[in-house]
Amino acid sequence: MSEVKLTATTRTEFGKGAARRIRRDSKVPGVLYGHGSDPLHLTLPGHELLLALRTPNVLIALDIDGESNELAIPKSVQRDPIKGFLEHVDLQLVTRGEKVNVEIYVHTEGDLAPGAFLLEHVLNALPVEAEATHIPESVTVSIEGLSAGDSILAKDIPLPSGTKLGVDGDTVVLQVLAAQAEEAAGEDSEGAESTEA
Repeated sequence: MSEVKLTATTRTEFGKGAARRIRRDSKVPGVLYGHGSDPLHLTLPGHELLLALRTPNVLIALDIDGESNELAIPKSVQRDPIKGFLEHVDLQLVTRGEKVNVEIYVHTEGDLAPGAFLLEHVLNALPVEAEATHIPESVTVSIEGLSAGDSILAKDIPLPSGTKLGVDGDTVVLQVLAAQAEEAAGEDSEGAESTEA
């Protein structure tokens, strides 16, 4: 997994006004918490943080005030709903070798069997337990040849070494549905219209 270094400074001003001032300076307010310690309020570089967060479950190496170095993973990111800029970020303190619970994206490869089928992602992200410094960005599963009624369970998805499922193995992650029902309903309504005519 990727490790990104960011320089952060502690902050003592709180509230909406202080947060707006921080964002005006192209920075992002954040909180670092975990391991039973008091939450540490930080100011982080906006552009660098935005680039780092493009990688799912990125590991962030924080240089705080030039005095301490900590490892963290993003747990909650708030964005402006219209403009999309970062408003606030919560970071979880981690250590090398520590196990953490995260969600990783599920990608598919291959083609469904010929026919009118729909692939439903019951879970877009798979809960797993992994070492903090070795969190996989995603997992890939083959859907080659699947047809209506077929499903892929959590236990069917190959996980990297050292990564364990965070859900029951029989949890449905993907399922294939027949697309006929919707088309049939459309045909019925057309038939009803011609009857009325």
